[in-house]
Amino acid sequence: MDQLDIILEFLKKRSILVTGSTGFLGKLFVEKVLRVQPEVKRLFLLIRAADSQTAMQRLRDEVIGNELFKNLREMHGTGFEAFLFERMIPVAGNIARENLGIADSKMMEEMWREITVVVNIAAITNFSGRYDAALSINTLGAKHVLDFAKKCARPDIVVHVSTAYVCGEKCGLVEEKPFRVGETLNGSSDLDIKQEIDLANETLEQLRSRKATNEDEKVAMKELGLTRARMYGWPNTYVFTKALGEMLIGENKENIPVAIIRPTIITSTYKEPFPGWVDGIR
Repeated sequence: MDQLDIILEFLKKRSILVTGSTGFLGKLFVEKVLRVQPEVKRLFLLIRAADSQTAMQRLRDEVIGNELFKNLREMHGTGFEAFLFERMIPVAGNIARENLGIADSKMMEEMWREITVVVNIAAITNFSGRYDAALSINTLGAKHVLDFAKKCARPDIVVHVSTAYVCGEKCGLVEEKPFRVGETLNGSSDLDIKQEIDLANETLEQLRSRKATNEDEKVAMKELGLTRARMYGWPNTYVFTKALGEMLIGENKENIPVAIIRPTIITSTYKEPFPGWVDGIR
């Protein structure tokens, strides 16, 4: 049995939680699983939405309706949607919140009973985005996903998608090793994740107390993120907050098996499901 066969056997009859399923990499993951292992049990797709109806609409518009799914559509013909909706469950929520912001308690209990694999793909990838937003998704969001996995009855693995650039702009051989909490790229020893979150929140409160405009608030939070990232040796807010997320996962994983994947630059598809697919302009 080769590696692919082992993976396909592992996925058979599994229920998987996927965050970021409406994003570029998330759509690719969902399509691939459904195409190569049609006997997967269910894919619970966490979608940022106010309610289940909105989540379903985003699933239809941004995922199922995408050209990426044309091969699956051809494979299943008139049974395409029936095949998908037996396996795809849109869940309204937000990884920036505890319990992933899932308001439907029955759905949440069902997920905890059934899910054995958690794949966290959700992220804010803007290199110089707002510091508060990047911390809430890339850092705290990673911990919220892990905490949710801990409540599952049989969590076999959490797969967290990070980025190769958490290692900064180094030359030569860069070893694949996990970050220790508080570790920095420039050797400084005063990095504290809670303090970073508090700083972002306090800065935001100060801006709002002064009735700063939305644009001024946005600029200030962008500048704060870049300043804090560079203070500790990271080139931008995105990779800094992703590194912080890795630290929180490493510190809090306990006995949960975790795999952290650090892709480099993701462009168009090479072969599967067909050459040249890309989502948006890249």
